[in-house]
Amino acid sequence: MSRLVRGRAAGIAVLLAFIMPFLGGAAVARSPLIDEARGVMTLAPVLKEVTPAVVNIAVEGHRAVRDNPLMRDPFFRRFFDIPNRSQRPSRRKTLAAGSGVIVDAAKGYVLTNNHVAKHADVIRVTLKDGRTFKAKLIGSDPGTDIALLQIKARKLTQVPLGDSDKLQVGDFVLAIGNPFGLGQTVTSGIVSALGRSTVGAEKYEDFIQTDASINPGNSGGALVNSKGELMGINTAIIAPSGGNVGIGFAVPVNMARAVMRQILKYGKVRRGRIGITIQTVTRDIAEALGLGATRGAVISRVLKGAPAARAGLKAGDIITAINGRSVASSNDVRNRVGLLERGTRINLAIIRDGKARKVTVTIGAIPKAEAAAGSAIPQLSGATLGEIPADHPASGHVTGVLVETVERGSPAYLLGLRSGDIITAINRRKVSSLGDLQKVAKAANGSALALNIWRNGTELFIIVR
Repeated sequence: MSRLVRGRAAGIAVLLAFIMPFLGGAAVARSPLIDEARGVMTLAPVLKEVTPAVVNIAVEGHRAVRDNPLMRDPFFRRFFDIPNRSQRPSRRKTLAAGSGVIVDAAKGYVLTNNHVAKHADVIRVTLKDGRTFKAKLIGSDPGTDIALLQIKARKLTQVPLGDSDKLQVGDFVLAIGNPFGLGQTVTSGIVSALGRSTVGAEKYEDFIQTDASINPGNSGGALVNSKGELMGINTAIIAPSGGNVGIGFAVPVNMARAVMRQILKYGKVRRGRIGITIQTVTRDIAEALGLGATRGAVISRVLKGAPAARAGLKAGDIITAINGRSVASSNDVRNRVGLLERGTRINLAIIRDGKARKVTVTIGAIPKAEAAAGSAIPQLSGATLGEIPADHPASGHVTGVLVETVERGSPAYLLGLRSGDIITAINRRKVSSLGDLQKVAKAANGSALALNIWRNGTELFIIVR
């Protein structure tokens, strides 16, 4: 057999391997991916139905201008002929672009990312047919980076919501959005991985990873399967060079759907907790506890008086399933509990002393001290603070208070705080809990504060005025 023939045979084999999953054993000529008139493979029919529901979003807002300490020096201003502070603008106008997905044509609901829509003064949505509408922000959730908009328009198209729990690695997916402000663009790839966490984008992470090209401006766009069903909301990329390198992430549609339901009901996500500290079952933990598998989450601490304590959970219990769905890691527990409304009853399957048990827990409210910790220091408003969880890489090595989330453009963000930072000391006084932080901040009585920050193994020093 000649090299040319072998090359063609190999090409046909690869082509058949690609399309056979879509054929279900049917003949190639009957495949919906084959345009018989042109004799080419195509996904154009699917995209014709889906792309009218993917929109471009333009955001106008304002951001506080960060003040340089030198600008407060009268001599410096006179020397360089810089206007007085009262003559300089304290805020500047910002423009941003992103994408969104129409999920309810009748009511005009559009899903997008929180980081696209927050702090916006004006949001404009442009449809594929060129029509532009002013959008209303119904609500958003920084924890999952999901926001819900609404536009008043007729003849809209919506994308059907799929079931992201049924996704499998290797499934063919399409990313649709507005990269670099070019206009609607479609890229293709596969599901590279599922359940990705520790990406560093948000607090509740259960990302779909894909190699479909996602670039700046794609945020909030659609990730759909080959049937045209919405599988995720494109959110983040790993981009060392500033562009796509084949590693993109999307929030699963099931997570986005749960957030949307609470936003429509309450205007926000009423997130709760059950009051436990957990860590993923590792090989060493499984061996020490005599477990047959390294799946699940072990409870390392139960907070006194918390819902978990009232339900009878104990340190050392292994959570293996929630509401009948198996648990693979501590991240599974955190995501599922964090997406449920407070007051919801959940059934936990646990292992205690080698025996399987079932426990029912009612999700409770987050303590006010934790929810409002960021407001203990006015300059830290916009930051959500909490205790360092047992499964955190710094647990046992660093003592302090964890910065869980920071809203972009907030005082805490402009100060330089970022999600994942650990505040280890204030005014040279070590802090090991939220209570310590609030006491030290109160004792400062409004004077300047010196924060010691631990960030990924590096120590930083920040002055708060």
